[in-house]
Amino acid sequence: MAHNQQQALLNSLKLELEFCEKGGYKTLVGRFPARASERDPMSMYLFDESKREMRRERSVFQSSASCLNYGLPVRERPCSECWLIDFVPAEKRGEAVPCHHIPLNEHRDTVASLGAPSDAPDVQEALIGWLRKKIEDLEGIPTQPQQTAAWSKKQTAGS
Repeated sequence: MAHNQQQALLNSLKLELEFCEKGGYKTLVGRFPARASERDPMSMYLFDESKREMRRERSVFQSSASCLNYGLPVRERPCSECWLIDFVPAEKRGEAVPCHHIPLNEHRDTVASLGAPSDAPDVQEALIGWLRKKIEDLEGIPTQPQQTAAWSKKQTAGS
């Protein structure tokens, strides 16, 4: 993958992670979560009481700015052009919503197989875990917890 493509992919993954962490797929409105800011435009949109009707049904990936067709009344661009398509198994790329078939964890759970609403804890946990793992892979960061890595470094330095 060319450096520019890899950087664009990394930026897209980070944007999606930020969206998830700020409650992007949550259906609750009117109250800001602890990590959201009342001055942040994304938070203002996500938690604005006046947007309640628009935000009832949220769909993982499709209801974020990550989607090529976000905010459009009909799908104008094919999913085959989406930055997520390479994560979708080849046999699932013809599905109506291919991104819902991305394996999110070692159990190969997907948004479709979990069958829960996008704001369900198991869907959120799997999605955020997958996003963090992909970001770490692209950045070349070891996937071990930071505390363990810091402890290992300290132990090595002390020896």
